[in-house]
Amino acid sequence: MRGIFSGTLAYLFNVYDGTKPFSEIVRAAKESGYTEPDPRDDLSGMDVARKLTILARELGLDIGIGDFPVRSLVPDELQDCPVDEFLERLPGFDEDVDEFYRKAAADGKQLRYVATLDAGGNASVGLEAVGDDHPFCNINLTDNIVQFESARYSENPLVIQGPGAGPDVTAGGIFSDLLRLANYLSKGLGYV
Repeated sequence: MRGIFSGTLAYLFNVYDGTKPFSEIVRAAKESGYTEPDPRDDLSGMDVARKLTILARELGLDIGIGDFPVRSLVPDELQDCPVDEFLERLPGFDEDVDEFYRKAAADGKQLRYVATLDAGGNASVGLEAVGDDHPFCNINLTDNIVQFESARYSENPLVIQGPGAGPDVTAGGIFSDLLRLANYLSKGLGYV
């Protein structure tokens, strides 16, 4: 199983094409409501790692955070500073992403932040260069996508895709959670 499990990171790497600094795209995404209030919560990859861990456990694998590599996009020097300072200092690290982008582009590939899990429980989360013809390169701006390969789906993997970030998606998720909670509480209290 491989996927893009963060609408925020999908947005950032769908928009990033080397013409604008990565830090500028992060700031614009924050202003548009595509990131968490602290963009490092998205850029660290930990949200993606948690989602991958949940999926692995649903598949019966005994895996946890810390059992696999997670490549953070947050420079070490900016881990613990206030959000405003992080955004102010992030342009100093644009060259890191740009260098990876230029190498990928030279190979005819695009950057995507991908979670991977194999049947043996080997997992990883991080930035990858994928071919232009890959399904991960043909998604809407904030889509999440997961690709399953199995004995049945080996030549043509099963792909599930849909919205993953933004105010409307978040509001819909919160509303769904509230309905589920109300249903649970009404059953517990004897209401129908």
